[in-house]
Amino acid sequence: MQAAANIRIGTAGWSYKDWEGVFYPSGMQRRKQHPLEILARCFDVVEINTSFYGHIKPELVKIWIRKAASVNPSFVFTAKLHRSFTHSPLAVMEPTSAATIKPSEEDERLAREGLEALAGTGKLGALLIQFPASFKNTLLNREYVEALLRQFIEYPRVVEVRHSSWENPETLRDFEQKNVSFCNIDQPLIGRALDATEHVTAPVGYVRLHGRNYDQWFEAEKPQDRYNYLYSENELEGWKDKVERMAHKAEVTYVIANNHFEAKSGVNALQMRYMLTGQRQKAPEPLLRHYPELSAIADPLPDDRSEPSLPLMA
Repeated sequence: MQAAANIRIGTAGWSYKDWEGVFYPSGMQRRKQHPLEILARCFDVVEINTSFYGHIKPELVKIWIRKAASVNPSFVFTAKLHRSFTHSPLAVMEPTSAATIKPSEEDERLAREGLEALAGTGKLGALLIQFPASFKNTLLNREYVEALLRQFIEYPRVVEVRHSSWENPETLRDFEQKNVSFCNIDQPLIGRALDATEHVTAPVGYVRLHGRNYDQWFEAEKPQDRYNYLYSENELEGWKDKVERMAHKAEVTYVIANNHFEAKSGVNALQMRYMLTGQRQKAPEPLLRHYPELSAIADPLPDDRSEPSLPLMA
């Protein structure tokens, strides 16, 4: 595997109600400005989060690509595979396993429509296949993963597992043989949760930072509460070192911040970019006001739209 060409850092998702007035200016609808026209000036990748809950509509893909490219021609997307392929329909009530996952032929057709719309333009960086913590390393589950990987073999595939039973040499060898990327995650270490890793098993390296909100992870009153976590600089330093080592093994490395509550993912993604480059970043003015500590590493986005964010050279 060649030495790394670049590192791309961004957020998981871009459309959250609690980002208005925090990451984006208030009154975005009145301004007639698409969120990606702001986000793509700060970062060079975003992970499509809504594709987990509802299949991507090809007509929306065209809009997303056009809006992002208008301010950053090198901007790319990664996408989460729809939950019908990775989670039990009753995931809240029962553990997820191959026996409880029930995608339909219609799910595959709709999933492919959206993914093809992205891949056909060269803007799909990777397909994230995310399983829950209850999905353990069993023979039945391994067979299901193998079949699913064949089903979507035409895309750069990244598998996220959260149970520590998957952390073994056999899994890594299997992923390498199948040219599949292992997703390295940061999450609260509760029970048999997978610890932080830095595996590179394919040309794509992938990191997801979920936050460490131990108290709210499984007992949050609202789903977004579990992502209410801001990493400290010391916590990010550990991941900086891991990402740099990964980048020397991968062709491209994606680092995605998923601690999206009140745009904390945007804060930590900018901090990570600064740590890796030593260069001051560009940030939306609302974010600088809401998180004044960012002023140490970032300046307000200029009024014009001529300064896109570029991949980080390794």
